[in-house]
Amino acid sequence: MGLLFCFLFAGFFFTAPFVDCSRSLPESPQTTTVLDVSEALEKTRNLLSFDPAKKPAFTSLDQSFSASSSLSLHVHPRAYIHKSSHSNYKSLTLSRLERDSARVSSLTTRLDLAINGITRSDLKPIDNGLEFRTEDLESPIVSGSSQGSGEYFSRVGIGKPPNQVYMVLDTGSDVNWVQCAPCADCYQQTDPIFEPASSSSYSPLTCETQQCKYLDTSECRNDTCLYQVSYGDGSYTVGDFVTETITLGSDSVNNVAIGCGHNNEGLFIGAAGLLGLGGGPLSFPSQLNASSFSYCLVDRDSDSTSTLDFDSALPPNAITAPLLRNHQLDTFYYLGLTGIGVGGELLPIPESAFQMDESGNGGIIIDSGTAVTRLQSDTYDVLRDAFVKGAKYLPSADSVSLFDTCYDLSNRSSVDVPTVSFHFSDGKALPLPAKNYLIPVDSAGTFCFAFAPTSSSLAIIGNVQQQGTRVGFDLGNSLVGFVPNKC
Repeated sequence: MGLLFCFLFAGFFFTAPFVDCSRSLPESPQTTTVLDVSEALEKTRNLLSFDPAKKPAFTSLDQSFSASSSLSLHVHPRAYIHKSSHSNYKSLTLSRLERDSARVSSLTTRLDLAINGITRSDLKPIDNGLEFRTEDLESPIVSGSSQGSGEYFSRVGIGKPPNQVYMVLDTGSDVNWVQCAPCADCYQQTDPIFEPASSSSYSPLTCETQQCKYLDTSECRNDTCLYQVSYGDGSYTVGDFVTETITLGSDSVNNVAIGCGHNNEGLFIGAAGLLGLGGGPLSFPSQLNASSFSYCLVDRDSDSTSTLDFDSALPPNAITAPLLRNHQLDTFYYLGLTGIGVGGELLPIPESAFQMDESGNGGIIIDSGTAVTRLQSDTYDVLRDAFVKGAKYLPSADSVSLFDTCYDLSNRSSVDVPTVSFHFSDGKALPLPAKNYLIPVDSAGTFCFAFAPTSSSLAIIGNVQQQGTRVGFDLGNSLVGFVPNKC
């Protein structure tokens, strides 16, 4: 009866400070888990010395195809293709966090604009001349393609015959695009710039096509469709909207709507463009008519690889949760999270803290391009305080950037830390590995609790918390599935 009252009380006063009604989880869950400090610090040192130029050259064997999936390709962390320019790991961390904050700000801005019925063309008129003007670009959309934000890449063939290039993977974006010759302004990429004239399958889209109408910002020139996408860090891409053949390994997909960018600016270092994995009609999964897709994000401080699979069923042992959609913005994938646990205790956070209201505000999305999980401030405070209480035996350190809870583990090779877990309906739970929430911020032994507060109503589960777990999106059955240790 007391537990029932606790639920009712917390739910009724969800706008007030959270009441103290923590409760033990069933089946005596684990209260602590081990963090391998030495291994984590070794990775920080190896990352700065790793040279992608010395890895084996790309071959067709780099693509993998499994019997359970119609299409599959390898996923690489940024370290695999781009050598860090930072002299030390702390500098790299600060750069990552700065880019991450820009991304989060722009994701929330895009949602706010959608909820209020404002488009980017409402913010500033589009130039009606022959070219988009770069000063007309707005930034309500952002991708994980900026330098240092923990993004992931895949090798993709563009055109016929296919030109192999690296593309950023982003569940927070819908529009696919690649840099194209002739370049009015192109940034440096690992592979040669795509040459449309060399492809027999290149076909411009007219302004009356449905694909052109799906664009948030477009313009007509000689009855051909021009696209424009801008990103939260000032990066942008502008060019022709066309259809092309996309090749994944030995399989090709024809007539994929893709931007051919002739004017591109920003820190998309190494990548030739972006493969949008969002929920909108222009995203790659939507154009494939995929019933599902899944990815596993390897440690971003490693040169390991995993796979992105399309039309692969969730395995029976997957921990599933509802996949929810926002009627105001179809790009984002919302997760039916019901609670968070620390040290074997389900925290006193009402489920309403994770729910989306009828207007489209609130809720929590799962995103491949955001690095650090953001939670509403009240929710974050409860989580952080519970972790600090459980880790009171660890020596504290100064805060670092957006991380307010840090520890000095320089004299430790491993430590026991409180467990952290995400909870879903029907008693399902996803325990996180310690390395997914207590991460090094330098090579000297400073580790920080890798969650952060947000003043926005939108919460985000970032890729640091997803690392090492296969995340599947069953689009047909509206489910998100998690399979730990399945990279």
